[in-house]
Amino acid sequence: MSIQFAEKTALTLPLHIVQKEGCEAFAHSLSTAERARLEVEGFTAALGQVALGFNDAGALTWAALGVGDAQNTRRDLYQAAAAYAKLPKATYEIQDPDGQLTASEWFGLLMTHYRYDRYKAGPAPKAQLVAPDRADVAEILRLVQSEALARDLINTPAADLSPADLAQAAQELAGYYEAQVSVIVGAALLEQNFPMIHAVGRAADVEPRLIDITWQGSGGADGPKLTLVGKGVCYDTGGLNLKPGGSMGLMKKDMGGAAATLSLARSIMDADLPIRLRVLIPAVENSVSGAAFRPGDVLTARDGKTVEINNTDAEGRLVLADALAYASEENPDFIVSMATLTGAARVALGPDLPPVYCDDAHAAQAVMAAGCHWADPVWHMPFWGGYEHMIEPKIADLDNAPSGGFAGSITAALFLRRFVSDPQKYMHFDLYGWSPSDKPARPKGGQGQGARALYGALPQLLKL
Repeated sequence: MSIQFAEKTALTLPLHIVQKEGCEAFAHSLSTAERARLEVEGFTAALGQVALGFNDAGALTWAALGVGDAQNTRRDLYQAAAAYAKLPKATYEIQDPDGQLTASEWFGLLMTHYRYDRYKAGPAPKAQLVAPDRADVAEILRLVQSEALARDLINTPAADLSPADLAQAAQELAGYYEAQVSVIVGAALLEQNFPMIHAVGRAADVEPRLIDITWQGSGGADGPKLTLVGKGVCYDTGGLNLKPGGSMGLMKKDMGGAAATLSLARSIMDADLPIRLRVLIPAVENSVSGAAFRPGDVLTARDGKTVEINNTDAEGRLVLADALAYASEENPDFIVSMATLTGAARVALGPDLPPVYCDDAHAAQAVMAAGCHWADPVWHMPFWGGYEHMIEPKIADLDNAPSGGFAGSITAALFLRRFVSDPQKYMHFDLYGWSPSDKPARPKGGQGQGARALYGALPQLLKL
């Protein structure tokens, strides 16, 4: 869906942003009657408080949002969004002469407007915002609309977002920004040496495919090259290692990595960053049929490594491996993989805090810092070399599903790292891509993760 700022009209109301330190001054700017009402309602500009002003006829004339004290460590963009959601229906122009609201808080306010309404119309947001004078409106809208794209893709059921549909969405995005896109489909994957992508997707009615987007930004041919690889498993039954029904219910979101990469790509292209961008998305359904790959099979990846299949439900790393090997052939300046890859990551860090794996500690710190700024938190986890032996079976180079269950997110990341040519220039995100409950500006459903954190860190990662 498209989220925009509202146009200012004669009916637009002022919305005051008030810190605790300025609450007394704000109160004295009001009439005696309005000040008395503020005292009766106990408005102290605490974080998330709302105050409303009315004229003698009972019509709403202004509103105020409390944002706490200047040093409030609990303050984040979604606290302001929670307060904003309480406002009555009207169009508001924020009065923020001191620039107290950051661009990230504006992002949170606008994301309260998100609705997934493809199948059922939801209630329109009550409060509308006029674009701010002091903030970077283009940057705010860029990240809002990119996040909405990720959420829309993840929320769409697999019946309407097959690998072919995902490829169509990628082509539409590429076309809008005049990027180049190619799609390798079905048997052509074998002919062009993507055997593991083909193996995972060959049991499905909709053929597997590899989506390949390339775009050159304002830096021209001299710009640093960034390659994003996103897991596009549009539905995951688990294959012959069939998931139980309870675990299969959310598997439309197993293309959350692809959604994150397309969201990030949209932000990069919209900002016309001076980089050369490539996006690779292996798009498959992991289905059950006589053609399905089997436990015990040994597959050969694009780069010649052999992989013993000990669980067909560990399919995401297989399709990513071929794509990562392909990405490495160009020797880009940085490679990033994004995937809803392991339940182990959720056990360790929960649904809201994806692990990020990177051997470059400075790059990881840059991404963590940007994630904190944009309320897109990630946590640096290690490519722990002591666990390398766990992904090395007896009859093949690699094991796609080590037994024992220990360190599942780390071993999956180690598996992927084997397919990049320069591990120092590689970063992997193990995402969840879903909000399990309604939260301010984050309704239950698909969530973009990692994209804003990485977008904010790109100047440091690529030395822009």
